[in-house]
Amino acid sequence: MKLYGLEEHFVTADVLDAWKRRDPQLAEPMMKWAVASDITPALLDLGGGRIAAMEDAGIDTAVLSLTTPGLQNLDAAEAVPLQAPTNDAIAAAVRRHPGRFQGFAALATSAPSAAAEELRRAVTELGLNGALVNANSGGRALDAPGFWDVYEAAEDLRAPIYLHPSVPFPAVTAAYYRGFGEPVDSMLATGAFGWHYDAGLTVLRMIVGGVFDRFPKLQVILGHWGEVVLFYLDRVAAMDKLTDLRHPIAEYFRSNIFITPGGISSHKYLRWSLETVGIERIMYASDYPFNRESTGSARRFLETAPIGEADRERIAFRNWEKLVAGIRR
Repeated sequence: MKLYGLEEHFVTADVLDAWKRRDPQLAEPMMKWAVASDITPALLDLGGGRIAAMEDAGIDTAVLSLTTPGLQNLDAAEAVPLQAPTNDAIAAAVRRHPGRFQGFAALATSAPSAAAEELRRAVTELGLNGALVNANSGGRALDAPGFWDVYEAAEDLRAPIYLHPSVPFPAVTAAYYRGFGEPVDSMLATGAFGWHYDAGLTVLRMIVGGVFDRFPKLQVILGHWGEVVLFYLDRVAAMDKLTDLRHPIAEYFRSNIFITPGGISSHKYLRWSLETVGIERIMYASDYPFNRESTGSARRFLETAPIGEADRERIAFRNWEKLVAGIRR
């Protein structure tokens, strides 16, 4: 059984330098982890160390993506020139290690038309399999029509977009995720809860804002078992009668959204996701290197799941391969 990991992060030295110029004190929580921690060497490694970690986890192929916040916390003047070199680095790693790596493009969403053009180049010329974007861009939510150039390109290419969490807006962080001291404040705002809630709200805003009605073939991947919102769809349905959407809100999760565990190896969440969106909408992701599977634990999660062999294969590789096969090169 082949196993793909779809949320497998990296960073380049050039992007690290850009982040440090923007935030010299590394005040944003993610900056401390990505720029100056024991995780940084693993993020920079696109070679033997990463492959060894994949083998230890039981993952055959990693779909590489620039770690959050990607290029999305940078001004357009700095972000746009970093798009092509970052995606070229992904493509070069894929060429060096065919079969072990694939890639999601990094996009400068602060310049949506340029990001859309880079997505087209990354898919048609570099062979990347869509893009990963983070839940807000320069303080703007991604449901805004200003970002629709990116969604139009993705739909036209039939290339998926992995919607990844990012640190909530500063005002939200200050209001809801402060008052307990470090490191609790930072973890509450990010990996424990804040950025998952924020990403789930982002995809909900995309639905309510009409993104999927305007781009009905657009496919979005949500990690961490649907970023909280998947578990609240029965309540969210109260909005169905208040909108002019073509479908009930929950239906978009069964037609336009894929779900991955994003490093949360929970059979309870898997069962709920199966009941909510169905087996055709679930794939695997390990969230390396922030979550590190070891001694075969990624593969063991699926092997011990309370599902049949055919469903195991769908999650492990068949759903992803079917999605990629539909990309227009």
